[in-house]
Amino acid sequence: MISQMSPADYAARAARDEAPLLLDVREDWELAIARIDGAVHIPMSQLPDRLGELDPQGEIVVLCRSGGRSAQVTRFLQQQGYGRVSNLAGGILAWSEQVDPAVPQY
Repeated sequence: MISQMSPADYAARAARDEAPLLLDVREDWELAIARIDGAVHIPMSQLPDRLGELDPQGEIVVLCRSGGRSAQVTRFLQQQGYGRVSNLAGGILAWSEQVDPAVPQY
């Protein structure tokens, strides 16, 4: 089972300067449509080759459009030894609905 974090919980932690690393695994074209400031962008397909860019001891929250790809990446990171990783429940669509309606939905 993977850990989930709601967009509201992430936003609350960010407001207190306690936000984990937000890892956006969407494709470049998706990022051009909608983004969350401060997120680190590593497309899902590039992640195996770019694991060295992530701190295995750090806390990571993984983001995609709706939560499916990010759930897969969360599992993958756990299998690679990343112990503090969560899926952003509902992805950027939920972020737009719950936190920042200025973020476009697509």
